[in-house]
Amino acid sequence: MLFVICAPSGAGKTSLIKEIFKIFPFLSFSVSATTRKMRKGEQNGVDYYFIAKEDFRKRIDNNEFVEWEVVYEDYYGTLKREIEKSLNEEKDLVLEVEVKGALNIKKLYPESISIFINAPKDELIARLRKRNTESEEELKRRIERMEMEFGLKDRFDYTVTNESTVDGFSKAVKQLKKIICELKNIKQ
Repeated sequence: MLFVICAPSGAGKTSLIKEIFKIFPFLSFSVSATTRKMRKGEQNGVDYYFIAKEDFRKRIDNNEFVEWEVVYEDYYGTLKREIEKSLNEEKDLVLEVEVKGALNIKKLYPESISIFINAPKDELIARLRKRNTESEEELKRRIERMEMEFGLKDRFDYTVTNESTVDGFSKAVKQLKKIICELKNIKQ
């Protein structure tokens, strides 16, 4: 199975995915490629494949991506080889992608399970400010993009809400767990 998980910036998708991997160690993670700078604590080949824009563009020309897009002047994409390898090995794969990328993957792999991580807009803005990884201009662009992303959430198979409380996060983890258990016929 392909689980495609996406969210607006700051909605907590990375934290939720990390918890899901603790619960379901059989899941594999699809490492995306990006041209953005590596953040503190990230590792190349683990969190992303961090590559130069010129290399990314060559890979686009060589049709190596299942989906890609430019977000805030940086490129993000999912390499075909990541998906094909898991499908060939019959592994369950989790993809953490941008909203438009998730919809593109759903077109190419209609059997994939698309999950939108939702959170109240004011909480998302607060999370982004607290993260302190973007300039004010970048933050403004992220907030504008949220509007577009929220407008597409109804096109996903599932929506999971992650509110910025411990209880809210726990509920979101439980919702994700329930979805995976039902689809994989795992008793809870």
